[in-house]
Amino acid sequence: MTKTNFAADLTEALAEAIRHAQGDETGAIRHVVMVETVDVRAIRTSLGLSRPKFAERFGLDPRTVQDWEQGRRHPDKAAQSYLKVIACNPEAVVGALAGS
Repeated sequence: MTKTNFAADLTEALAEAIRHAQGDETGAIRHVVMVETVDVRAIRTSLGLSRPKFAERFGLDPRTVQDWEQGRRHPDKAAQSYLKVIACNPEAVVGALAGS
């Protein structure tokens, strides 16, 4: 691929991305993943962990966990997905974080 072709391809891709962002039909495939709201306290207590231990075990900020549990903040979609994985298979998460 020549630099000229790359530049043209990149320009075309960016123009398509802009049209898609503006709501125009571009033929792009859109995947929507729905993540249900998670009960952080229920997940933590089901594992028998204090807030600090839960946060430490799963690489979270203890204050953030507290804010989630007390309703001052809500996990974003990525955090909700992570918490759902923790709820379903906490040992796999621990293993992945440990590099196993």
